[in-house]
Amino acid sequence: MNVILLEKVHNLGNLGEAVKVKAGYGRNFLIPKGIAIPATNENVAKLETRRAELEKIAAAKLATAEARKDALMKISVTILQKAGDEGKLFGSVGTADIADAITAAGVTVEKKEIRLSAGAIRQTGEHTVSVELHSDMVVDIVINVAPQETQ
Repeated sequence: MNVILLEKVHNLGNLGEAVKVKAGYGRNFLIPKGIAIPATNENVAKLETRRAELEKIAAAKLATAEARKDALMKISVTILQKAGDEGKLFGSVGTADIADAITAAGVTVEKKEIRLSAGAIRQTGEHTVSVELHSDMVVDIVINVAPQETQ
């Protein structure tokens, strides 16, 4: 299936590019989310008339991501979890926990923006977490997982 991208998609293409994708990916994800349109002659003509508007929207999204990046660099995130004597957590810290902690610290981040390269965190200490704010912008932040005080 050939589609025309209405915004930049990581590992796929840039705004306005015609790309070939699997039918299910295009039909069930890209088109319903408004990320792409089917590549027809009529849609190509419509895209050319809307290109300036779409580029303006993309620039606004990038500017918003830049502002969020600056805010992320200023915060410090600590997550308290129950842990054993050796620092091994009872359970784990996942993307939802990290997103909630960053949001509580003052910067709104969604769970889907968090990238854990080694999977869920299972040890106390400082860990580097990637936050993908935009397809062009990934920020690495350090979170501290500390043992929760037992009473």
